[in-house]
Amino acid sequence: MARIKGVDVPNNKRSVIALTYIYGIGTSLSETILKDAKVNPDKKAGELTNDELIAIRNEVDKHITEGDLRREVNMNIKTKMEINSYEGTRHKRGLPVRGQRTSRNARTRKGKGKTVANKKK
Repeated sequence: MARIKGVDVPNNKRSVIALTYIYGIGTSLSETILKDAKVNPDKKAGELTNDELIAIRNEVDKHITEGDLRREVNMNIKTKMEINSYEGTRHKRGLPVRGQRTSRNARTRKGKGKTVANKKK
């Protein structure tokens, strides 16, 4: 199993898909990384040679991924919460941030439905 940026990349998948297991790398970025590293995207991750892995690692190091990206995203959220922006207050309350309705759905953010006493009348 190849390790890139501290992540075990699956051997049985194509290298384009295997790179997407790294936080911050999607399919389009993985395609550009493999193109810059001069690696065949259809090659399985387990079949990559050491030279190809080193070239991929060097290309991945040029982008912000994994821990650095997670830290940056969390800092951006904390900053919004500190300056009391609209998005920050939504994060504090645990409500949807991007303009979704809350009267009907939003169970992913709000959690399990809370029963209200004497609601039936």
